Amino acid sequence: MWDEIFNSDRYVYGTEPNQFLAENVQQLPKGKVLCLADGEGRNSVFLAKQGYQVTAVDLSKVGLEKAAKLAASQGVAVEYIHADLAEFEFGTEQWDAIVSVFCHLPSSLRQQVHQRALQGLKPNGVFLLEGYTPRQLAFGTGGPKMLDLLMEPDAIAAEFAEANILQLAEIERDIIEGDKHTGTGAVVQLIAKR
Repeated sequence: MWDEIFNSDRYVYGTEPNQFLAENVQQLPKGKVLCLADGEGRNSVFLAKQGYQVTAVDLSKVGLEKAAKLAASQGVAVEYIHADLAEFEFGTEQWDAIVSVFCHLPSSLRQQVHQRALQGLKPNGVFLLEGYTPRQLAFGTGGPKMLDLLMEPDAIAAEFAEANILQLAEIERDIIEGDKHTGTGAVVQLIAKR
């Protein structure tokens, strides 16, 4: 599915970073950052340009090829890994920060991924997340159509209960990110420190 979505000359989510990430990048400790479901590379390339050592993982080979082209065009190095997050090894205390932008997984898998991600963070490592909530279905401006793939703030709070939650909010905001995210969106935003 994602190979088909990304199989286009244009960057379907654009080449600019996610706004929530760009506004909060200073909260990410300098060092090694992992980007989950990075797609065509807009967020990983942005982080690399800020001086982070970036690794990005995605299920789509087509998306990763476009991401590598974007990184090369911006003169930055990013390690791109083709993997399914159901099987991806986060390691233990390996990452200074982990970024999850519109990484929509079935809720049972999402819980497992978040648990493994927290274990993968170094002490004081930061997890930054933005994802659509079920209220997004009323807007129809992007994101999954299946309820189980959307994120309730209470569920996210529970999944990060072992961390120090610095910010957790559900908001409506204008999202202009390529063709696929355009218009008002209902999102949950999280910044948590291990």
